[in-house]
Amino acid sequence: MPTPLTQGRISQEIAEQRDAYAKAVAAGAPERSHPDRGYAPYRSSVLRHPGKPLVALHDPEAVELSGPVFGPTDVTALDHDLTRQHQGEPLGERIKVTGRVLDRDGRPVRGQLVEVWQANASGRYAHQRDDHPAPLDPHFTGVGRCLTDDQGAYEFVTVKPGAYPWRNHVNAWRPAHIHFSLFGNAFTQRLITQMYFPGDPLFAYDPILQSVTDDSARRRLVATYDHDLSTPEWSLGYRWDIVLDGPAATWIEEGR
Repeated sequence: MPTPLTQGRISQEIAEQRDAYAKAVAAGAPERSHPDRGYAPYRSSVLRHPGKPLVALHDPEAVELSGPVFGPTDVTALDHDLTRQHQGEPLGERIKVTGRVLDRDGRPVRGQLVEVWQANASGRYAHQRDDHPAPLDPHFTGVGRCLTDDQGAYEFVTVKPGAYPWRNHVNAWRPAHIHFSLFGNAFTQRLITQMYFPGDPLFAYDPILQSVTDDSARRRLVATYDHDLSTPEWSLGYRWDIVLDGPAATWIEEGR
């Protein structure tokens, strides 16, 4: 019977990966904002990432002919407010998350479709494959979308998601986070990332977040609490900008 994979073993591997990266940069290697696909502490990623060269499409535009489309009229006024999509109000700490989508030169990216999905306040997704024994919330589905405005700004109203267990190793817990998807001008340009909340004690234990071995790149995934965004007696406010390219780029799950 195999020895259970413990948090101690994973934490040791995380430290070894971080030290190896620091030594490489000190020796002159370039800084890397994106992790290796085969980051060992993230066991399930090692098992499922592509192991062979990608297949080149002779007509890359052909995939768009059968793909979904969207437009400004498809995004309704309530899509960005995850607390108003059902007959009752969801349980949990109500929050507002806002920021800007920017290019490498700090220019706003307008008309960008931004989608989010997340666990509820108890740390459970409204998904049939989520068997975490935490309560579902009948008034919270955990998905939303909006289009960026002329300043590249987006805004969502939701509840703060809870941490949840996953089966990467024994006693593995994911920090509270919100998944973000950005579609660019076509669905073939889709980028996916995650936003975290400041001060989470689970940061050091999470191999997904720690796979971003560069400290500054990892910090860019953490939102900033902004008291001026908080609405009195209603919600707390967090600000998180997404930079699509360049040295200050936000980590994207599929890399570059």
